[in-house]
Amino acid sequence: MHKLAVIIPAAGSGSRMQKETPKPFLQLGDATILEHTMRRFSGLDCLSEVVIAAPDALRERAFDMIRPLLAKNVELHGVKGGRERQDSIYNALRQVGKADLVAVHDAVRPFVRPKHIVQCCDVAEQWGGAVLGVRAKDTIKRTNEQGIIVETPDRSYLWQAQTPQIFRRDILLDAYEKAHREGFIGTDDASLVERAGHKVKMVLGSRDNFKITYPFDLKVARMKINETEMRA
Repeated sequence: MHKLAVIIPAAGSGSRMQKETPKPFLQLGDATILEHTMRRFSGLDCLSEVVIAAPDALRERAFDMIRPLLAKNVELHGVKGGRERQDSIYNALRQVGKADLVAVHDAVRPFVRPKHIVQCCDVAEQWGGAVLGVRAKDTIKRTNEQGIIVETPDRSYLWQAQTPQIFRRDILLDAYEKAHREGFIGTDDASLVERAGHKVKMVLGSRDNFKITYPFDLKVARMKINETEMRA
């Protein structure tokens, strides 16, 4: 069975949330967003390592939250968050030890389903890379610099990428080292892997797996958590 390392970039600020507290450390029901997110991975038999990229002042707090959720044989590491998200993940990737698969997952996507994580692992083993996502439901327009529409792509081939994005460790490391050497900044991990010439396959997930970015997202997340607690 493969061994999975999970990288959680948790160095982002709360500016778009209009909060002083960084988003992963905001309360969501009985726990922080970060704790809810980690619970989605902690029960996986294949989990071997967790690497948290967080500011120095918050790293121990993150450790205190996550340690109780992990099995004793799961290693927990921390690295300093970089200037860009890509820098944070590169720092974390170099800390991964024994895992053959690496998942990168947003700290503020607390509703990912474990079965979808497992599906991504299986696909990544076969293809080298897997990205969880959903098919685009809106018509997409591509414009020029003046905002004039120049193309309406066929929606049936368009996806909204989510996380986790899971890759064989050697492939992801190769992609990050290439990007680092050439000073390239990608939009996500898959964009670096694609650029390095490796294949990445989409895996159908759920629209529940949204990213908590703005105050409205937090309101929706709190409604979902309350519904879950009421059904328990």
